[in-house]
Amino acid sequence: MLRPRNEKDVKLSQERMYDLVKRPVVTEKSTMASENNQVVFEVPLDAAKPEIKVAVETLFKVKVATVNTLRSKGKVKRFRGVVGTRPDTKKAYVTLAEGHSIDVTTGV
Repeated sequence: MLRPRNEKDVKLSQERMYDLVKRPVVTEKSTMASENNQVVFEVPLDAAKPEIKVAVETLFKVKVATVNTLRSKGKVKRFRGVVGTRPDTKKAYVTLAEGHSIDVTTGV
């Protein structure tokens, strides 16, 4: 799959936009990031930064300054001697432009 180079090349359906922004991540670290005008979302592993930017701008009607992503490998866990693995996850730290905000406690 070819990845888009910038947001001008991105054409997303409404369904794909809702798939890109799975849920907001509400943790102590993400709450501290909100002081810097950032919001953290869980996104699919195949999501690209320009896609995430367009989806957040369209769904929440805000201006996005930057998008930083991180992938975390799933931990190996044991339950009653059976080895299992948690799924890999990807998070997007979305920095909003000055004057814009998203209230993650309300629905879309």
